[in-house]
Amino acid sequence: MLNFAAKKWKFFVLLFAAMLMIFSFDSCRRKHKHADAYGVFEATEITVSSESNGKLLSFDVKEGNTYNEGEEIGLIDTVQLYLQLMQLDASMKASMARRPDIPSQIKTLQEKLLTLEKEKTRVENLVQANAAGSKQLDDIQAEITMTTSQLAATKSTLGTQEKALLGEIEALSFKKLQLETAIASCHIKAPITGTVLKKYIEPNELAFQGKPLFKMADLTNMFIKVYITEDMLSSVKLNQDVEIRIDAQKGEEKKFNGKVSWISPKAEFTPKMIQTKNERVNLVYAVKIAFTNDGSAKIGMPGDVVFK
Repeated sequence: MLNFAAKKWKFFVLLFAAMLMIFSFDSCRRKHKHADAYGVFEATEITVSSESNGKLLSFDVKEGNTYNEGEEIGLIDTVQLYLQLMQLDASMKASMARRPDIPSQIKTLQEKLLTLEKEKTRVENLVQANAAGSKQLDDIQAEITMTTSQLAATKSTLGTQEKALLGEIEALSFKKLQLETAIASCHIKAPITGTVLKKYIEPNELAFQGKPLFKMADLTNMFIKVYITEDMLSSVKLNQDVEIRIDAQKGEEKKFNGKVSWISPKAEFTPKMIQTKNERVNLVYAVKIAFTNDGSAKIGMPGDVVFK
């Protein structure tokens, strides 16, 4: 009787253990929902190249460090550019000094013309009173005509000279702006707030226009690029909520909340290293899902997504 009770008790224990395992497996299966798509994490990478030629005087950049947008992190030698700028300023001052003072130069002729007009009026009165001859009046009129022509010619000549000098000064101003821009470009600044991924040059090396200096990316606002099949396309929308998952420590999953930010308008063949829900299908559509990274996701790391 005791032997039968022991066997019965053992049966119930084994039954309970089996039910517990089934419950745990089902709970785990429901907890880790099958992924709708798989992909890798990406970030918008920016390669910063030199815009000037010269010796790199300072370059306080370390791979893995984060810099703020607009933060100065390097300097290319600007001595030659500053010397050119000083020479250009001297040329502009010399050109300004040669600019004709039109009002003062024509003032004398205008005053002479005014005096002749008054003299003409006086002589006309004398002629009417038979106190002067007409020849005297003709002489004054001839001088007025000559002075008027001289005034017009002077205005034209001075205007032409001023126009030429203004054109010269304007050209120098453009050159000055170019130099100032070149000097500003010698101050190397971070184009975005992000992390330096790769450094291509060291201080005291020579930089030249187009030479890559460093590469950086925003590792906070990242995205995962996945591929979906045509039958899934109708159920995926822009700004749709998505759950992103990556493997974490101790077999757990790290989850992020993301949103669909881009859906490719064209189908393409499945990339060799990417799987879809239906494994290897012929044509798929690329989808980018944006999310805020806490530092857990890395560029190139695999992940999977579940569309909500």
